[in-house]
Amino acid sequence: MSDSILLETTPAWNVFNSLCPTRLVLDRIADKWSVLIIQRLSSGTLRFAQLRRGVDGISQKVLTNTLRGLERDGILTRRIYASVPPKVEYSLTPLGQSLCGLVAGVCDWAEANIEQVQIARVAYDLALHESSVSQ
Repeated sequence: MSDSILLETTPAWNVFNSLCPTRLVLDRIADKWSVLIIQRLSSGTLRFAQLRRGVDGISQKVLTNTLRGLERDGILTRRIYASVPPKVEYSLTPLGQSLCGLVAGVCDWAEANIEQVQIARVAYDLALHESSVSQ
């Protein structure tokens, strides 16, 4: 099979097209819990309880569902050890590791700019309130 035939049959992915499956990937990796889990796992393998403690505010159900989704998408692997109680560890796959720089950048940006975002929110809400009062 020639390269030109392969190129013609390869779909052109377009995240701006509502039918493009890349939207599903964006849903997964843009989710705050996914971002935080990937960031925690970027330093190495962790057990479920370690992840739950390391991602403050996440419920057991949300953590479980997010881990399953990330595993399904090939971002992480789950390893189960036959022990009592069962030991389960989570690690990033090479695909998941390829996200680490992006995720760290997003987390760093959020921490570096939260004050400006909070100021903008207060200003927006104040202007919105003032415009609704004057109408």
